[in-house]
Amino acid sequence: MELSTFWFLLIAVLFTGYFVLEGFDFGVGVLLRVLGRDDRERRVLINTIGPVWDGNEVWLITAGGAMFAAFPEWYATLFSGFYLPLLLILLALIVRGVAFEYRHGRDHAGWKDRWDWAITIGSVVPAVLWGVAFANIFRGVPLTADHEYAGGLLTLLNPYGLLGGATFLAVFVTHGALFLALKTAGDIREHANRLAGRAGLVAVLLAGTFLVWSLVLRANPAAVVLAVLAAVALVAGLAANRVRREGWAFAGTATAIALTVATLFTALFPEVMPSTLDPAGTLTTANASSTPYTLTIMTWVAAIFTPIVLLYQAWTYWIFRRRLDTTHIPTH
Repeated sequence: MELSTFWFLLIAVLFTGYFVLEGFDFGVGVLLRVLGRDDRERRVLINTIGPVWDGNEVWLITAGGAMFAAFPEWYATLFSGFYLPLLLILLALIVRGVAFEYRHGRDHAGWKDRWDWAITIGSVVPAVLWGVAFANIFRGVPLTADHEYAGGLLTLLNPYGLLGGATFLAVFVTHGALFLALKTAGDIREHANRLAGRAGLVAVLLAGTFLVWSLVLRANPAAVVLAVLAAVALVAGLAANRVRREGWAFAGTATAIALTVATLFTALFPEVMPSTLDPAGTLTTANASSTPYTLTIMTWVAAIFTPIVLLYQAWTYWIFRRRLDTTHIPTH
């Protein structure tokens, strides 16, 4: 396997891990004011992701760093052409992180309410915009022969891109509701279980349409198989939720997200950013990659440190695995 292909696969794995893990805490943030009927219930919801949300974002930082080092031409074109949506994602993540830390700074209802809104908005915005961004990367954008983005913000807000945004949001909300059903007890668990069933129906409709449209745009046999498996995993997860098997239900949505991302990257390969304007402007793993020497050094570094990071994050999830409810939250 060529090193450029290996790093394409590794970046796909990193984004897969990011969307599976950050997806459920985006979902929890979106549902904060829906399932959290008072301050104690909202504190329970926040505490379910409190030990892990910042670690989940490491996957995005690593994916961005890997893209910068392994495919600098891809990184430069993507971050310049998608500057505004990526900036909005960054700002939303910053506001969201600050809200988690500042919410408990004052024992005042208005203060907490404003930060709760910040958490909700800071979760909705990146969930939608990541869907828009990845849909456009897959569909293709107008690139000149020099790999310069020739469109604007409205170019990205096409029907397929907007469907991608809606799909990501609906699936993340379902994923987050199932995570809460798995991690909480009492009334919150009951409400999360029911909401996951309703949100899941919307997610199935949107995700099914998105996957079919994606395969119409570009497909290969492997991508078709992955897309079918993604749909089966999502439906199976919702079926498991109906019989109160929250662990299997959460595994189902996690698998569906992972297989959906795999579908997009598999159908895209060997291109990394297709051009709808000039075929010469299309970026591939060959013309966007770094030198073989750079990729070799990066491969050795990744081989050493990736297992360490994975073990540490797995240990974190194991330590904080128990269910929570309002009895674990003090009244003051």
